[in-house]
Amino acid sequence: TMKEFKNRKEKFVTDSGIEIPTYIDKDTSEYKEKLGNPGSYPFTRGVHEQMYRSRFWTMRQYAGFGAAEESNKRYKFLLDAGTTGLSIAFDLPTQIGYDSDDPIAEGEVGKVGVAIDTLRDMEILFDGITLEKISTSMTINATAAVLLCMYVAIAKKQGADLKKISGTIQNDVLKEYIARGTYIYPPKQSMRLITDIFSWCNTELPSWNTISISGYHIREAGSNAIQEVAFTLADAIAYIEAAVSKGLDVDKFAQRLSFFFNGQLNLLEEVAKYRAARRVYAKIMKDRFKAKSEKSMMLRFHCQTAGSSLTAQQVENNVIRTTIEAMSAVFGGCQSLHTNSKDEALALPTEDSVTTALRTQQVIAYESGIADTVDPFAGSYYVEHLTDKIEEGVWDYLKKIDEMGGSVKCIELNYQQDEIAASAYEFEKQIESGERVIVGVNKFVDEGHPDKLDLMHIDEAIGRQQVAKLKKVRAERNNDEVNKNLEALKKAALTDENLLPLILACVESYASIGEISNTLRDVWGEY
Repeated sequence: TMKEFKNRKEKFVTDSGIEIPTYIDKDTSEYKEKLGNPGSYPFTRGVHEQMYRSRFWTMRQYAGFGAAEESNKRYKFLLDAGTTGLSIAFDLPTQIGYDSDDPIAEGEVGKVGVAIDTLRDMEILFDGITLEKISTSMTINATAAVLLCMYVAIAKKQGADLKKISGTIQNDVLKEYIARGTYIYPPKQSMRLITDIFSWCNTELPSWNTISISGYHIREAGSNAIQEVAFTLADAIAYIEAAVSKGLDVDKFAQRLSFFFNGQLNLLEEVAKYRAARRVYAKIMKDRFKAKSEKSMMLRFHCQTAGSSLTAQQVENNVIRTTIEAMSAVFGGCQSLHTNSKDEALALPTEDSVTTALRTQQVIAYESGIADTVDPFAGSYYVEHLTDKIEEGVWDYLKKIDEMGGSVKCIELNYQQDEIAASAYEFEKQIESGERVIVGVNKFVDEGHPDKLDLMHIDEAIGRQQVAKLKKVRAERNNDEVNKNLEALKKAALTDENLLPLILACVESYASIGEISNTLRDVWGEY
């Protein structure tokens, strides 16, 4: 009823708790200095002058399941469907450095991503795919150095120019301690691996994004938009400080840093979030780290629509949710985008649902008109107000984290984890009370008509097949060479020597991810 509508909320606030005025009436000229022009400091309005008028964002679809053969088929399917960049999901054992035949891996092989044990698996994964022609993103953290070396080994086998190989490793282990959990080593040693990657890629792989500093998982764990940006930038500060302390020139490595944010449903707050994140980062790089190059001040980001917003009920509604979230990312100026599939609250996505998700991006790009102008919301009283408020909230958090000793110290004190938990609890309370409506879940529920879906299932035989493949590799390789390379890695781990060349030697001799990770576990221990 009209009466119900008028009184539907006592107080209007964004998901971050920012009070929403009925309307704002102010002169936009006051924003001139804060905004700048697109493609120039402080990059509020985007990192490129022309944005999507000159080139669309990279359309990625995150994919990986079962054995390498199955994932290779999916990648070729996606490339044929028009995706412009690959994004690899690895299974849990691969992410935390265990081989498929390790007892702890039983039941998890190939389940949430593709199983990779040795270089042989990567050879199959990229069979028929020319690495010089595509950009590849790999969601890998604790074992990022190993998977990167496998990718480099494939590129070398293809005769590729390593200077032209482009892509991203996530390589953000701090958010694993905060929100996700796939860490292996203590923070100090994990940070050492990351700075080794920065340094090695600077000379060997100059077009590679060496880290994707990730707010995505922080948001999935229950943070709000302000916390997502603040905790992500606090982690960025920790990585940059670690690299500078190793003697790396900020203007040499910072240009290859990238970010990964979560596209949520509150469209205008999300647009403001991306704009505020760029502005805060530009100021951090210029004022705190004294970067000279504007390229070092650019916050370039990938966005994935929010897995946590998808519902198992009325799954067709997820297409609508993903569309809104993808639009907010494009309005906000993303460089790369993944759209979730409607069935992901229930299973890994089918080819049909993945196609719909990709078509969502293509319709936005080619039909909506959103990409025809740069920063379409600039000057909106409300969006500029929200951008300011988010920026204020982010600076407040950054100041507190600095006062407590920085991001790593705060992680050890559980500060970020506790803040996220409180935010997540508040969100769930609002759903349970009905204050926050989730269509099809706590309102407009359709009890009598369950969705009839063809869901994707992973063959249990894949685990046995993967173990057999691994045994075959171990029998055929030169085990003396493997042992020699693993021993050299073990010795180097006790020094300050860059480990990437040694890991690459292990990988090229077909040492497994478990053998390499266990070698470092023996030296560094586990966290």
